[in-house]
Amino acid sequence: GYGGGTSEAAITSLDGVVISKHVRIAGDEMDQAIILYLKENHNLFVGEQMAERIKINIGCTHPPSRNEKMKMRGRDLSTGFPNEIEIDSEELSNILSPVVSTICEMIESTLEESPPELAGDIMERGIYLTGGGACLKGFDKYVSKRVHLPVKLAPEPLLSVVMGVGKLLENRELLATVETSPESE
Repeated sequence: GYGGGTSEAAITSLDGVVISKHVRIAGDEMDQAIILYLKENHNLFVGEQMAERIKINIGCTHPPSRNEKMKMRGRDLSTGFPNEIEIDSEELSNILSPVVSTICEMIESTLEESPPELAGDIMERGIYLTGGGACLKGFDKYVSKRVHLPVKLAPEPLLSVVMGVGKLLENRELLATVETSPESE
């Protein structure tokens, strides 16, 4: 799953997390890539909220079968005046591609380092995607194609972390086993 600034892949078993990796790239970087692209290619400055709205509404991982379009408003960098342009999902997929690829490389690396005794379970159960990025159109299919495994969206990808923390707080035994990494201290 991933939050606005971090993507994480973890392989779990009954005993907990077997291996996990993370990269400091996620939804925020997608938004920044959109902002930079629009500045450089359309001479339009948009804010983070507009970039996120574009990503949510027409963002996708690869050129879609049906190209969607969206009007975007921002400030024209040459005149300083408000301006509106139209961007399509095919153009957006090219903008998001490097970020999506980096996240997939991290998933691949995690799988490559997983214990061989878990390979059967991973092949049978597949991968679950959580977080806002899981909602990016085609992300599940893109990951599945890259890793040759079934990929599913968690039932409520945007609430997965909160629901997990809730379960953890309800179980004192499990909570006692949680370790904090030096990064988070």
